[in-house]
Amino acid sequence: MTTLKQRPAAVTLTKGAEDRVAHLMSQAPDDAIGVKLSTPRRGCSGLAYSVDYVSEEAKFDEKIETPGGTFYIDGASVLYLVGSTMDWVEDDFTAGFVFDNPNAKGACGCGESFMV
Repeated sequence: MTTLKQRPAAVTLTKGAEDRVAHLMSQAPDDAIGVKLSTPRRGCSGLAYSVDYVSEEAKFDEKIETPGGTFYIDGASVLYLVGSTMDWVEDDFTAGFVFDNPNAKGACGCGESFMV
């Protein structure tokens, strides 16, 4: 009998990102089943990262179980994100998710969007 090897997740979450997902889920609306990463068309370079609560699972979304809750990746965005690492960074002036995306060929000057 052949066993299927589980493929790695499209995006790797750092401990900081997992902790932030846990924090978000602790404050989530009652109908939220997880947090979802997508790449809507936006900004100077064409695509942006968007993290939002999700209330229902979509058929082609990738699902990653983290210690603090379920993290989804939009099915249409997976190809733009394969091999990426997602981190949560806070300093004196800003706080937010930061992405190391090997598929990004460029980004706009303000850092709000990227192109593949």
